[in-house]
Amino acid sequence: MPAAPVKFAYWVPNVSGGLVTSTIEQRTDWGYDYNRELAVLAENNGFEYALSQVRYMASYGAEYQHESTSFSLALLLATQRLKVIAAVHPGLWHPGVLAKLGATADHLSGGRFAVNVVSGWFKGEFTALGEPWLEHDERYRRSEEFITALRSIWTEDHAELAGDFYRLRDFSLKPKPLNTPERPHPEIFQGGNSTAARRMAGRVSDWYFSNGKDFDGVVEQIADVRAAAAEAGRTAPKFGLNGFLIARDTEAEARETLREIVAKADTEAVEGFGAAVKQAGQSTADKKGMWQDSAFEDLVQYNDGFRTGLIGTPEQIAERVVAYKKLGVDLLLLGFLHYHEEVEYFGKRVLPLVRELEAQLPDSEPESVPAHA
Repeated sequence: MPAAPVKFAYWVPNVSGGLVTSTIEQRTDWGYDYNRELAVLAENNGFEYALSQVRYMASYGAEYQHESTSFSLALLLATQRLKVIAAVHPGLWHPGVLAKLGATADHLSGGRFAVNVVSGWFKGEFTALGEPWLEHDERYRRSEEFITALRSIWTEDHAELAGDFYRLRDFSLKPKPLNTPERPHPEIFQGGNSTAARRMAGRVSDWYFSNGKDFDGVVEQIADVRAAAAEAGRTAPKFGLNGFLIARDTEAEARETLREIVAKADTEAVEGFGAAVKQAGQSTADKKGMWQDSAFEDLVQYNDGFRTGLIGTPEQIAERVVAYKKLGVDLLLLGFLHYHEEVEYFGKRVLPLVRELEAQLPDSEPESVPAHA
């Protein structure tokens, strides 16, 4: 049985400032009209998923933002096949309220709604709203309970949960989301690089999103998540990897674009973001977490997207994508400098090469890390 083709998602630019914190020109826009056109363009150029970001408070080069669940529904209604993932924060959402919204969005879109449960790194956002800021591993414990509650509400009548953060007492949701051949309920994604995040993913999530990583980083992370799933007696979640894609006709052009992005970085915004996010991982017992070893240059793309190395010619990028697939990556979550033009370039120039290379792969399990990684 041949392995499933690698899937592609894109970051919805529903926040101002684009996907890099730099003064370089970014032909992108956080408004709905631009994003509606982009969603249609993306689903016609090989993208199966889109991820709507969420910031609740103006900050760090993202002064303006559209709320993720409402924006996701708008994009779902503007498209025919695209699955849209809405990012949400436990602590700011109750799982029962989100379950209700998700069920409605799923019906309105024919089963294309998904959710990304974000445990939270932005302390100022919680304190500004008067909400308690939990210690790092407690945030993941709350997220795990949130997902448990959400799945229970979506799949069971008379849901019951006696948790430390959430309590359900004979709660029934009708209508439930659609149960399709692809999935029994809206897919549940999560992010995070820490030990707590990896263990949580193994126990409860459908998909695990990683920040940008090289081959070694991906191998280590996938192994940890699979081990946690095996310990929990469940199938391991699928693995998504963040990457910022710079595809140009020559490698020199692509490298020069990256150099210019970093050279024109908004230093104050990058450093402010870095200070906010690094405290999250530093608060863990093993100091393992998102952004802990990120250099200034990495943080210019705020999910370490340059580290994935999707920079070069279409041929170089296709080869690297397939190398990640061979290691067990199921989905690439991509950001771009100039969304409309580059999504179309990806669909015409990069994606066909990826599919050609995939067709040459033997039907086999993911292999160990390549020697050149």
